[in-house]
Amino acid sequence: MRGQFTGWPEQAMDVLWQLQGEPTHATRERCRADRERLVRQPMIALLNDIADTDSRYEDFSVWHFRTGSWWWQHQSAVIRLGRKVEIGLRFDLDGLRIQGAWWYPDPGQVDMFRKAVASEASGRELSVVVEDLRSKGYDISGDVMKRPPRGYPTNHSRRDLLRHRSLIAARPLGCAEWLHTPEAVDRVLAAAADLDALLMWLVRHVKRAG
Repeated sequence: MRGQFTGWPEQAMDVLWQLQGEPTHATRERCRADRERLVRQPMIALLNDIADTDSRYEDFSVWHFRTGSWWWQHQSAVIRLGRKVEIGLRFDLDGLRIQGAWWYPDPGQVDMFRKAVASEASGRELSVVVEDLRSKGYDISGDVMKRPPRGYPTNHSRRDLLRHRSLIAARPLGCAEWLHTPEAVDRVLAAAADLDALLMWLVRHVKRAG
């Protein structure tokens, strides 16, 4: 049932400000309870509401604190859609950011990706999807080789995609008043809809090897 997420409290930003730079152990411990309540718990509520809209979004994790300062300054979460295929969310002082990613591939997944890119039907489909995301303001990145892999022509029409050993589409959703309201759920769902064609292509074509 939707309705758990009411927005990040404005005080969440105050907590993150206190954790900027290289916060001391004493500062982290002083902020720990407030960060859990004001920053991390709203992310859990957001993802629960997202999961209530679509069963595909039910496998999610919201990271706890880690040793490095970065993990205290940014609240990250992932929704797993397939093997190494996921939606990532990050909340910090810049607001909310979303990405759709296939990364840290299992052995054999890169070969599967390349074969699907080289295939005329599936390759053209991915090319159209990627260009559509670019037109919507998504940054396309990943682990990219300097040249197409061996076994594929250097002048292949999709040589840029063939160079990828991971594929990420990301964009900031912004830092505005809606972050402090339930509207953030709809903002994330709209971005997830943007990413759906890419992620489902990856789920279909980049399966776990073996």
